[in-house]
Amino acid sequence: MDLHLNGKTAVVTGASKGIGFAITRALAGEGVTVVAGARTATTELTDLAARSAVHPVTVDP
Repeated sequence: MDLHLNGKTAVVTGASKGIGFAITRALAGEGVTVVAGARTATTELTDLAARSAVHPVTVDP
């Protein structure tokens, strides 16, 4: 699906699992640079960051 978001930047909270991770993955797949906020950086989020423009940021609740 092409949402015409290539080159844009997004901030996603709750990005380490569930719907937040799914949104992060989908946006990264569209060419979006994603700042991914989460309480902990999961293995899945770290792996996604290694192969796309995802920048995990751990935050305190």
